[in-house]
Amino acid sequence: MKAMLLESLGDVNPAHAPLRLVQHPEPTLTPGEILLRVTRCGVCHTELDEIEGRTPPPRLPVILGHQVVGIVEGLQRLPTLENTEVQSLETLESVRVGVAWIASACGHCQYCLSGQENLCPEFKATGRDINGGYAEYMKVRADFVHPIPASISDSEAAPLLCAGAVGYRALKLCNLQDGQSLGLMGFGGSNHIVLKVAKHKYPNSQFFVFSRNPHEREFASSLGAAWAGAIDEIPPEALDAIIDTTPVWRPDMEALKRLKPGGRLVINAIRKEEADKEVLMNLDYASQLWMEKEIKSVANVTRQDVREFLQLAAKANIKPEYQEYDLAEANQALLEMKQGKIHGAKVLRVSEHG
Repeated sequence: MKAMLLESLGDVNPAHAPLRLVQHPEPTLTPGEILLRVTRCGVCHTELDEIEGRTPPPRLPVILGHQVVGIVEGLQRLPTLENTEVQSLETLESVRVGVAWIASACGHCQYCLSGQENLCPEFKATGRDINGGYAEYMKVRADFVHPIPASISDSEAAPLLCAGAVGYRALKLCNLQDGQSLGLMGFGGSNHIVLKVAKHKYPNSQFFVFSRNPHEREFASSLGAAWAGAIDEIPPEALDAIIDTTPVWRPDMEALKRLKPGGRLVINAIRKEEADKEVLMNLDYASQLWMEKEIKSVANVTRQDVREFLQLAAKANIKPEYQEYDLAEANQALLEMKQGKIHGAKVLRVSEHG
C-alpha cells in the first residue's frame, strides 16, 4: 500500500520534506482489530509538533494521521464473546467509520472507569503510538472506531474527528450558559468549528475572536463572530470564558486579563513553546488571576466526546471549512500549516468509496 512515512524527526521547511512516499506492507490484524481502507485523513497541527520534536516522541518509523475516515474491510474476532461492541461491528463490513486521536486505553484504571479514559496512563494515540491514516490502509481496535452520520461527507468528517471533537470537549469544559460570552484565542482548524458549535448550543451568546492573522479575523467575522481583533486588543466587554488553541503563552496572559470575575480559561493545546515561557514570569496576580478566575487544560478526547460531537454535527448541520490535498502532497499541507496558510482545515484525499 502507499503510505507517507516519517522515519526521523526534523524541521518542516521548503528544503526539507520529512514524510516519504513509500510502498508499505498492509496491516496484519490481531484479535479485536479491524482493517480500514482509508478515504480521507485530516492534517493536524499536532503532527507538525510530532515531526519537529515538541511533543512526546512518536514511535519511529510511523505513519502519522489521527483524523481518519475509512471503510471497514475486515475484522479479526476476539477469541471470547465478552466484548459485545466489537461483536456488533461484525455487521459493519463496508460501513464508513472514523478514527480519532484516541486509539486505545486500558479500560480498567480509575480514569477509564470514571469516564476519563483520556487521562488513562496507557492511553495510545493514533498516528503516534500506532500507525495512522496517512496511508491507504490502517488497523485499529474495533471498539475505538466511530460510525460517521450519513449526512457528513468523508472530507467534512475528517476534521470533525480531532479539531471538532477536542474543540467540543474544550467547549464543554468552559461550563458556559446560554447568554454568556465566549472568547476564542486563535482561529484555525479547531476554533472555527467551535464557533459553529457554540452558535448552535448558545444562540443568545456572543463570540469574540482573537487572532494575529487579519485573514483569520475576517474569516471569523464571516462566520458570525460579534467581534474579531488582535491578540492584545480589548474586546467590547469582559468574557465569561475563553478557549485558547495557540502554542504560545502570550495569548493566555492576554486572555486572563479579558475574563470576568469567576471566568475560565480553557487551554486546548498539546504543548506550549518553551521559548515563550518567560512571559509567565510577568503574570500579574491582581489583574490576571484574582477574583476566582480559573485555568483548565484539555488533554486528549474520549470516545464519548467523539460520538456525541458527530451526532451533534449531523443534527446541527455543522460542516468544517477545508482544503483538500492528495496523499502525496502531505508535506505541502504541513508546510502551509506551519506558514500560517490556514483557512479552516486541511484534508488528505487518499481514496474514494468505489
